[in-house]
Amino acid sequence: MARHTIDHLLELTAAALMRAGAGPDMAASTARSLVAAEAQGLASHGLARVSQYAAHLRNGRVNGDAKPKVVSERAAACLIDAEEGLAFPACDLAIKEAIERARKCGVAFAGITRSHHFGVAALHLEAAAAAGMVGLAFGNSPAAMPAWGGKRALFGTNPVAAVFPRRDGEPITIDLALSEVARGKLMVAARDGKSIPTGWALDRNGEPTTDPKAGLEGMMCPAGGVKGAMLAMMVELLCCSLTGAAFGFEADSFFVEEGNRPRIGQAFLVIDPGALAGTDTYLERVETLLTAMLVDEGVRVPGDRRRGIALKAMSEGVEVADALLAQLV
Repeated sequence: MARHTIDHLLELTAAALMRAGAGPDMAASTARSLVAAEAQGLASHGLARVSQYAAHLRNGRVNGDAKPKVVSERAAACLIDAEEGLAFPACDLAIKEAIERARKCGVAFAGITRSHHFGVAALHLEAAAAAGMVGLAFGNSPAAMPAWGGKRALFGTNPVAAVFPRRDGEPITIDLALSEVARGKLMVAARDGKSIPTGWALDRNGEPTTDPKAGLEGMMCPAGGVKGAMLAMMVELLCCSLTGAAFGFEADSFFVEEGNRPRIGQAFLVIDPGALAGTDTYLERVETLLTAMLVDEGVRVPGDRRRGIALKAMSEGVEVADALLAQLV
């Protein structure tokens, strides 16, 4: 285990993806997101994904030559075709479009179709927060959870995220999967030969399991039971019915090297506070809520822990296991 600079990891990651067939822009955009996730301590969505993405590129599950573009639009809405490439360049374009349209219209919705895994959802919203806007992100994923009362995987773990900018402090950042835990945590546990807690996953027979490999072959448990399952359905509809993307049950697992092109969807909503109660009122209301929350010892602003880890990584480097580094090289 050794520490490496962020620039070094960006170089290694982009080079690995280009060797697998990604174009330079796709490789650079993907590397930025994966290294940022690793720097925030989110190993399940960091460098561990490089070999997965590379295998998908080599096996034709991803179009390395994809150039995302706007294919349908109105003043406050647009649809972006990811062209079956890695999701990150399409997400960059979607957020750029949503910010520009929200400046003009007060609110904007950008949907993405024919996409792939989009990593840590909240990372895509940083640009919205920097622009002083509220941002929400939604993404569906290959089937990993049953509909409530069902016996087979139908919905993805379907992450949702939100950012709320502040007057002086760092933005509030909320990011969660709708499974009890992100499926990537099972991937990391399986890789490291560790067990998982009961309540994270079910095996292929629908029975609780502590074996991450059995969980990956089976199903994830929805967060909050029926409520999590209903929210997962909502995300499937937002990301697919509005964009024409594939539902989770139509996409082969990310955790297998061969299979179809997932063609899943993402959706971003960006809101300009100035179009509603006004920016000053918005900022005052945010701080009023945070002040009330932080009276209780142990409460923290969502997103602060990740930022603290990332700041340390920027100055001291990112700790990477030797085996994972060797895999990148």
